[in-house]
Amino acid sequence: MTIPETPPDDIPTYGDRVEEALRLLSGMPVGLDVAVKRLSRGSGVYAWWAAPSVLPDLPGPPNASDPSLRLLYLGRATSLRGRILRNHLRRSGSSTLRRTLAGLLVSEGYRTTWTDRVVLVSEDEARLTVWMYEHLRLTWAQDAEPATVEAELVRRTHPPLNVHGVAPEHLQAAVVAAKNSYNASSRPPEPSRTP
Repeated sequence: MTIPETPPDDIPTYGDRVEEALRLLSGMPVGLDVAVKRLSRGSGVYAWWAAPSVLPDLPGPPNASDPSLRLLYLGRATSLRGRILRNHLRRSGSSTLRRTLAGLLVSEGYRTTWTDRVVLVSEDEARLTVWMYEHLRLTWAQDAEPATVEAELVRRTHPPLNVHGVAPEHLQAAVVAAKNSYNASSRPPEPSRTP
């Protein structure tokens, strides 16, 4: 008879990792000016928070440490610092969050262009970054295998800007419509026809 190996007591179980990530993500969100200085290069999960007056038609669960903020989006990264700084705070082409925000803020006049995909024009990339600094807060938790932790956290918390991994009854139609509108806002140029 073989005795199954048991993990050492100091290695956290999957459930422990999810609970620790949830505890850290539910901690006090910080402004982006502070977050960009503190973010580690390690892998993990992160959560974006905002006041209820920001995107008021998209309710998210309140933050446990600051109930005046609510969860908008949850993501994962192999490098927290790289994902937040190089993608979410800079380039719509590589950030689902930025594309979704631009689609939701269409009344603010965000403009797009086509590269190899739909992206914001450079002036509006900068404008969206300023908007994010003014309106959003961030929490994060390091984890060696963030994909599975993220999936469970999205399943539990139902962030309104997340689409993948969200149960159909929690999917926000306005978010899906905003994503579709953004993606349809620019197209590749038609091939020129020579007579």
